[in-house]
Amino acid sequence: MTSKTIEEINLRPIRKSDWEEVHDYASQSVVCQFQPWGPNTIEESQAFVEQILKEAEDQPRTRYAWAVTHHKDPKLIGVGELRIQNQVNKVGEISYIIHPAYWGRGLATKTAKLLLAYGFQQHQLHRIYATCDPKNIGSSKVLQKIGMIKEGQMRENLWIKGRWRDSLLYSILEQEWQKQ
Repeated sequence: MTSKTIEEINLRPIRKSDWEEVHDYASQSVVCQFQPWGPNTIEESQAFVEQILKEAEDQPRTRYAWAVTHHKDPKLIGVGELRIQNQVNKVGEISYIIHPAYWGRGLATKTAKLLLAYGFQQHQLHRIYATCDPKNIGSSKVLQKIGMIKEGQMRENLWIKGRWRDSLLYSILEQEWQKQ
């Protein structure tokens, strides 16, 4: 995918110069409170973008990360990702993050919808899943809005910021997505 638009958002390839806009949200504690990373230093934000660009060259490619932009402004306001977790079984994982200045506008939901479409249409995936912290109500709502079904709660599956964290597991199958 070179670029994809839904309503007012666009997903475009990440550029090296995007690190500053990534850092603008990734350096905020409110953004990374449920993440294993952050708040980022400048070097960590630069390294994140460099890693995305490096993995875009991998063969076979398994990580597809895009800049989320508003259709009227090329400025990066978030990142959406699809990772091919198992090519044989056609399983992918999505994730997304949006700058807090844009929260509450449905942009994470629109980003997640584009990621599902990309995974099912371009990669012929059978199953796409996502996880989130049980305390991250906003992300849980996004996953439900895009038609994902809560499969359960993985207990203490991640060591984050000095403690074990549970994760909610959501998924959607290709045939469920096609019915939407």
